[in-house]
Amino acid sequence: MPREGVLVQSPYKRLSTEQVRQIHDASVQLLRDPGLMCYNRRAAEIFHSNGAEVSSITPSDSPCWHVRIPEKMVSQALESAPKTVKLGARNKDNTLILNGDEPRVFFVSGSETNIWLDVDIETYAKKSDPGTEILVPEFRPRRGTLMDLCDSAHVCEHLETLDAYIRTVNIQDKDITPDNKDVNKFFASLNNTTKHFMAGLTTLSQLDNVVNMAKLIVGGEQELKDNPIISFITCLVKSPLQFVDDTTETLIEICLRGLPTVVSSSPQAGSTAPMKEDGIMAQINAEVLAGITLSQLVNPGTPVIYGSVPVRARLDTLGDSYGAPETSQFNVDCVQLARFYRLPCYATSGVCDAKTPGMQCSVERLFSDILVTLSGPQYLHCAYGLLDGNSTFCLLQAVLDDAHFEMLKFFLRPPRIDQSEIEKTLKQIREVVATPQKLYIRYIRPMMRSGQLSAPYPFEGDGERDAAILLAYNRMKELLQKPVEHLDEATTARIFNEIPGILPRLNVYA
Repeated sequence: MPREGVLVQSPYKRLSTEQVRQIHDASVQLLRDPGLMCYNRRAAEIFHSNGAEVSSITPSDSPCWHVRIPEKMVSQALESAPKTVKLGARNKDNTLILNGDEPRVFFVSGSETNIWLDVDIETYAKKSDPGTEILVPEFRPRRGTLMDLCDSAHVCEHLETLDAYIRTVNIQDKDITPDNKDVNKFFASLNNTTKHFMAGLTTLSQLDNVVNMAKLIVGGEQELKDNPIISFITCLVKSPLQFVDDTTETLIEICLRGLPTVVSSSPQAGSTAPMKEDGIMAQINAEVLAGITLSQLVNPGTPVIYGSVPVRARLDTLGDSYGAPETSQFNVDCVQLARFYRLPCYATSGVCDAKTPGMQCSVERLFSDILVTLSGPQYLHCAYGLLDGNSTFCLLQAVLDDAHFEMLKFFLRPPRIDQSEIEKTLKQIREVVATPQKLYIRYIRPMMRSGQLSAPYPFEGDGERDAAILLAYNRMKELLQKPVEHLDEATTARIFNEIPGILPRLNVYA
């Protein structure tokens, strides 16, 4: 059976039906005027051969084409794109079914960060009372490595609320090169989690090696189509309204292979998109629609997910402000737009501007997590372990996030209220009122046994101090010691023999 996810009964909406329609109409207008700057020759030819108005732009530093996409072409692509996308997994119980008509949320890690944040717990003597020792967390940022990625996938395999895995750290070992990065990234992740794995490609030349690796794991080409254990993120758009060459080429090749892909755009309101809500929404929607249209022109029926990573600019530095309320507003709007097209949505939450775990981090993350989850995206990413505007990953923070999502999942359970339950409750109240004590204590235990009561916060302190970080640190260490289901020895041997570039230290059987 696939993973259950969380069904949001009444999704939160910011936009009225009329406002969604107005944004759609504005996006369609943008695709005609001003249209797109396309730096990929193949994409320009595909658009032209299917009826788009395409002209060469000269002079230009790089080959570039002006593409105007007619509304009919967009409409036909939206009709062609599947409304349900299956994301498979090594363990088929971890399969995800993303239905664009159903606000069923799956929580996913992400994204790829350059910085890994180590956490150590140090002991200090209290200055005013040297006999009293205090445990203090210390954080040390460094460049991420291949073994960090293994540890991340390992822990995420055991986080109960996490439904799928997006690679969390950019591997930057000295022996990692553009020619071997993708195969090592995919193998390290697939070998340490049985959940669905999604990532972007570093080098298009490695696509077939990655796909062949997945085929070896599941048993063949048809088996991979039936159980797509991998999917891809393609950020082919450079805002505003530009198709970059290499990622666009990658999207085309992935579509030709019929594998699931996210068409993602990440404009920054105030710099690469208008600061006003209607402006950034019209632009990001146009950019995503353009990518979806290309995917369906390449291979009608390609499983594609509507991807959104909109963010607001900080006004002091013009850096990303993920903790700003507007960022959550933009993501909720994108969820509504994806639902308007009946497409599965990849949305963003759980992001923050804080550099380390703590109060600011928790406030910004929970604000985002709660609101975006309530809007009902099918694939909610960036929800675990990310700090400092998605530039840093912290494994301890991912463990904290798991506890927070457990609370959120409990909150979103549907109420158990019907006439039968009400009759039982009325009987219970009458029985209690008739007793001398007038207490309901004896009715609690059956509810506890049935799982109807939420558990205490797992990182609760002793009442004298906040021990959340210390307790989460201990939990993180426990999870790293738990075994994971690695690929079997025979499959691992075939992968190492047939897929070039995988580093020997990843072979657990060597």
